Amino acid sequence: MAKTHPAYTSEFRRQIVELVRAGRAPADLAREFEPSRQAISHWVARADREEGRREAKPATAETVLVAAEREELVRLRREVRQLRLERDILSKAAAPPRSADLGLFGDG
Repeated sequence: MAKTHPAYTSEFRRQIVELVRAGRAPADLAREFEPSRQAISHWVARADREEGRREAKPATAETVLVAAEREELVRLRREVRQLRLERDILSKAAAPPRSADLGLFGDG
């Protein structure tokens, strides 16, 4: 299970990115300041993209397909929810009336 911790502030992330750019290794900073080496590497990559130092990764056919599949999944779930609602309504409408509904016991 992953450790939980409060979100790191943008100022903290900026300072870590500056330390990496100054020559410190992400693994060393991870040991010293707690965020994982992977997180620090992501922060540096994001800062590089935002500052134009690195180009964003182009969308691949695989990521486009995943996005299309995600949209289809959302659409299909919505459709299933609607069909279940309609099924429940129709099953209640087709059910035989209960004896209480017929007034057989003098309730009404």
